[in-house]
Parts: sequence; C-alpha cells; structure tokens
Amino acid sequence: MIYTVTFNPSIDYIMFANDFELNGLNRATATYKFAGGKGINVSRVLKTLGIQSTALGFAGGFPGQFISDTLTQSDILTDFIQVDEDTRINVKLKTGDETEINAPGPNITNLQFEALLSQIKQTSANDTVIVAGSIPKSVPKDAYEQIARITNETGAGLVVDAEKDLVESVLGYHPLFIKPNKDELEVMFDTTISTDQDVIKYAREILKKGATSVIISLGGEGAVYVDDEHSYKATVPNGHVVNTVGSGDSTVAGMVAGLASGLPIKDAFKQAVSAGTATAFNEDLANKSDIEKIKNQVVITTIDGSE
Repeated sequence: MIYTVTFNPSIDYIMFANDFELNGLNRATATYKFAGGKGINVSRVLKTLGIQSTALGFAGGFPGQFISDTLTQSDILTDFIQVDEDTRINVKLKTGDETEINAPGPNITNLQFEALLSQIKQTSANDTVIVAGSIPKSVPKDAYEQIARITNETGAGLVVDAEKDLVESVLGYHPLFIKPNKDELEVMFDTTISTDQDVIKYAREILKKGATSVIISLGGEGAVYVDDEHSYKATVPNGHVVNTVGSGDSTVAGMVAGLASGLPIKDAFKQAVSAGTATAFNEDLANKSDIEKIKNQVVITTIDGSE
C-alpha cells in the first residue's frame, strides 16, 4: 500500500471576484471547495493514475469531515487521526491577481502524534510512505526524522517533498527519492545554479548524503532526475500556466505511480513530469487524459553519460 501523510490538511476555499474593492462589499462570481494538502494532492493524482493509496494525517471538526467525505467519494482510502479542533480552511481569492489567506492548523497532542507513528509502524517492505509539506507548531520538529527512522526499520520506501531542514533530517535514512525544486536546491547548498551540470552536481551531493534518487523541478524548463546510474533531463511543452499549486505533488504522484506499476525509471520520470505539467495547465489537479496528452510531448534526454 502507498500511504500519504499530510500533517496539516485544509479545505481550500477558492473565491472568484471581479472588480474587487478593498474595504467594500464584494460578491463572488464563483466558489469552489477542495480537499487540500500536499499529501492529499498526491493521493488524488495517484487515484487519477489508477493507483490506490491511503491518506493519513490529522482531521477535525466539520472541515475534517468534509475532507474525509470528499476523498471517500473519490474512492480514496483514509485513516485520519481525529483531533479536537477544526481542520483549517484556507481562502484563495482570485481577482485577476491571487491573494491567499492560510489559517493556522489545529493543535496536535502528543497522544495523537504517537497514534500516527503507530500507523506507520505497521508498514512493511511492500509499502511506500510519502510525507509532504510543513508541520504544525504543535507537532515535534523532528517529525520527519521520526517517520524516516520508522520506515527504515519496517523496510517501507520513503518519499519526501518538503523544505530544506525537513529534507536534510531524513537523508541518512535513504529515502527512495526527494523532490526539491531549483530554488530549494540552491538554498540547500547556498549556491546559484545556472546549468544542468550544476543541477546534476548538487543532486549527486544529495545522493552522497543518503538519498537513493532525486528529482529536481525546473519549472517551465522541465526537470532533472538523478540516481547512481542515471541522469535524465525532461523538456516540457509550452503552455499557459494556470495553477502551480499541486504541480510538485502531481510530479511526486506520477513518479510513485510509475514505480508502483513497474515502469522503467525513464518512463516513470516521464510520467512524473507529465503529471506535474498537466496540473500547472489546469485549474485543479491534472486528469488522466491531460497527463497522457502531455506525455506525448515531453522529451527525455540522457545527460552526463548515463544510460
């Protein structure tokens, strides 16, 4: 089974309002509610690609119930730890520009956090655990490392998509892959990256620290995949970028789905980049037909002498 962990899920409440006026009465022309959170996004795209997963994390109150119900209606398994306070609701106001207001998450008790760790202790070498996104202040700062230590013991594969400090805390536990973007890679090594060779150089430094493989997102320039045997560059088609939220999560889902389906590394990477690009070109997460359409336009080249 594939498990996705979202420490701080949300309802993403999107409001469209024309001729927005600050300090005045405004009326929305359309509103949408989505189950949000990086791990939840991964579960949704995995389902789109025909791969089942179980969404883990913390949920509370009517917003938490909405998230659980939404995922269940999409035939996605959930096993959230119930918390006392409401799951957060994030507001995204689209007025031509985009304004986001992210609410604080609920308080997570030590007992509730330990309950999540107990779930992960039940995994085995046949499972993959995907941990993505920030952690609430009430969760221990070493939460990622604690999960990595557990998966290292159970044999489950670990995939991580998070900020520098959280990623670096798990490298010694040999994650299956991590997915920094170019900016995050620059922050990790306090450097400026200007060429593909620079990307590969620092990706290999991450491998030396323990990661099994690395995917580096380059935005409109595509992505690079590096492991001990391969170095691939994906070039993506041009298109109108509508939504960057969830693009990285879609990339993670595409790669994990490819590996779970037994695809060769190159094909799994192509699917990963196609899923991320398809989401960027959509108002919501990518659908299967868009992923397949873009997959036909993505070009994978071998770089730096790999096969």
